[in-house]
Order: sequence, then C-alpha cells, then structure tokens
Amino acid sequence: MSTSRGPSVRQRRLAAELRRLRERMGLTGDEVAERLSWSTAKVSRIENARTGAKIIDVRRLLDLYGVDGSRRDDLVSLAHDAAQRGWWEEYRDLPSELADFIALESEATAVREWGSTVFPGLLQTENYARHVIGGWSDLATLPPQELERRLDVRMRRRELLHRAHPLELSAVIDESVLQRRIGDRKVMREQLEHLCRMTDRPNVTLQILPLDVAHSVLAESFILLEFSPVHDIVFPDIVHTESLTISHFADETVTYMYRLAYSSLADQALDTAESRRRIAAARDAW
Repeated sequence: MSTSRGPSVRQRRLAAELRRLRERMGLTGDEVAERLSWSTAKVSRIENARTGAKIIDVRRLLDLYGVDGSRRDDLVSLAHDAAQRGWWEEYRDLPSELADFIALESEATAVREWGSTVFPGLLQTENYARHVIGGWSDLATLPPQELERRLDVRMRRRELLHRAHPLELSAVIDESVLQRRIGDRKVMREQLEHLCRMTDRPNVTLQILPLDVAHSVLAESFILLEFSPVHDIVFPDIVHTESLTISHFADETVTYMYRLAYSSLADQALDTAESRRRIAAARDAW
C-alpha cells in the first residue's frame, strides 16, 4: 500500500504554468537545464509537480522566461502558497489515493456527488461514519488505529463546509440510502436529523432520487471536484470513484460524462424542498 503524498492543486497549477511559459518561449527542458546549470531531471520534476518548486528556482525560471510585472507577482505568490503545508499532510500514513483525494477536495470550490449506497462523507455524523468505515475495516482487516485515523480525517473534511469561504456541495442521494440501516436506529435518526440541519445551509444542496424513478446512471457513487481559476490559471475538474478495493481518479477526457450523469440525476431527483420533507419523514420513521 503506497503512502507517498501527491502534489497539491496549487503545486499542479504552478507546474502547469511553468511548463506553458517554457513552451511559449520555444525552449526544451534540456535547454532550460543548460541555461540554469540544472539537470534535465530537475526541470522535469518541477514541471510535473513531482517535487515542490523552491521560490528561488521559480524566480530564476521567470527571469529566463521574461515574466515580470503583476504576472510575476502572481506566480511568485502562487509558489509561496504551494509551499504551505495543508492539514491533510498530518495524515501521510494513510494510503496515497486517500491522501490525494483529501488534498484535492480541500482546494476545490465546489463538489457534486452522487450517493448510491451511503450518505456523502462530508455530511456524515461521527457515529454513522464510524459504522461505515468500521464495516469496511472489518472486511479489509484494518488495525483499530487506522480506523480511528480515517474517522478523524472524515470529521476534519466536514470543516470545509463551514470555513470562511465554504465549499459548495451539491448531492443527489438515492432514496434507498435513507432506508438502509447503518448502525442502530439511534445512529440513523441522528444522521437524518443532521441532514435536515445541513439543508438550511446556503452552500449545501441536497436532492433525493426516489425509488420509483428509473435512471440509466451506473450504480457506483462518484464525486466531481470543481476548481475555480487562480491567477487566471485553470485547473481541470476531477472525478473520483471508489469501489470496495479501488480508489480511482477518472481521466480528464471522461470527466464530461460524469458531469452529464450528475445533471441527469439532478433533473430526475426531487426538488430541494420535497427532498427535505422526504429526509424528515425517513428520520421520523427510524
């Protein structure tokens, strides 16, 4: 199980822009390396975000590419931001796929999620999450300390919805999830009451897909992460899917399929007001 930490969105943005600037100048990686007395491997690592770019190295590259004024200030500022440690780096012992997802989600501006089996992680109570993670842990024979670490991470993730500039969450949840028992009845009532409260937040949109609606979307849950431009540098949307044993980031070329799938689900789902009533009714039934 790999536990290496992948690059943050900020590092990827910076790397992509440095590569674009080099290509605009018509320079190869070998030529940049020669002019700066670096190895070609160093240029490659910086441009592929396999290593954090030092501020002094970024300044030298910007000098070589003739970047000045406000654009230079923006990129140096981005380099400073990219060098900052995120809270998720406290969890380097977790599998790399999970660590990468946490880092990406933490820098996203919006999330669209289809939940076909359990409630979205960002909306789970601690007790509900403990049973979800614990059930998987029993199958995967995770040691108790890793279960607790994963639970801690899930609770930390929820803070994204409450920060100064909160994450925008839109979720379509299959109605069967309201009825599927996770833990005991108290756990389910608590979870559904929490969902009712979260529907009052302006940055949270919840819709329920009724059981009697036929839809063609695959049964797998998925999460679409969306990113706003920073200093005019665009970062592509990313889709994350997860099965029992595999965590997968979809290729950019198929992201649009998941965007269409989410739109289709949202169109077929109940509106937000009726969805809240359906959630409240399910809570009372438990």
